Amino acid sequence: MEYDKKSSNTQPNNPLHGVKLVDILEQLTEKYSWEELAERININCFKSKPTIKSSLKFLRRTPWARTKVEQLYLKSFHK
Repeated sequence: MEYDKKSSNTQPNNPLHGVKLVDILEQLTEKYSWEELAERININCFKSKPTIKSSLKFLRRTPWARTKVEQLYLKSFHK
């Protein structure tokens, strides 16, 4: 059986490849408080009773918000 190199390296230039949204949120909340996140990204899931679980639910259903969170993650951790 031949190993398919393509499947393991499908996105070599994507810094978010293989990074889970939950890991992104956990790292951001360790670096910033929920209040700081709400100041940087103006979304209610960071303002009103924020939790990882509620934020994940919102971000998975809201592509524009997820994009903003991913951009902040890249700015914060991938310089």
